[in-house]
Amino acid sequence: MTNDFEWRGAELACATFAKYVSSDARVMDVGVGTGLAGWELTKLAFSNMDGFDLSPGMIEEAKSKGWYRSLKVGVLGEPLGGYADDTYDAALTTGVFTQGHAPASGFDEVVRIGKPGGHFVITLRPDIYESNGFKAKEVELVGKLTLVEATDPVAMLPKGEPDILHQVRVYEIL
Repeated sequence: MTNDFEWRGAELACATFAKYVSSDARVMDVGVGTGLAGWELTKLAFSNMDGFDLSPGMIEEAKSKGWYRSLKVGVLGEPLGGYADDTYDAALTTGVFTQGHAPASGFDEVVRIGKPGGHFVITLRPDIYESNGFKAKEVELVGKLTLVEATDPVAMLPKGEPDILHQVRVYEIL
């Protein structure tokens, strides 16, 4: 699968994800896009994946890959209809919780559909962690979510934005 922008977030997040999540886990790909994270997870032997995205066009592109069991349109920051509480062993999102994209309030529904003891792995820009409400959301979700790892910041988009750093953050759902 080509990655014209040299986005390394999916590869780095999925490698970190695999340290915490068994390959037989039921996984939600949050903001699935074209399925880049699904491709990386497939290479790591994950096969029980669902996903959602804001864009019906992206959903169709991801569907064409054949890596997902189910794909739906969903909007982070709004209720995710059609997903029961405590359904997924883990959730992953890359390049979604960022400037001008999904709001920190999107954490609420991901935590709701995740099973206690499961993990939620994201890429996040440290420079917007506070200003875009992610720190406040972490504080609000104390008792429901805890940070277990934050990687060192790295350039995940070296071709397009070499000076902007991202990190992989791993949360455990409580």
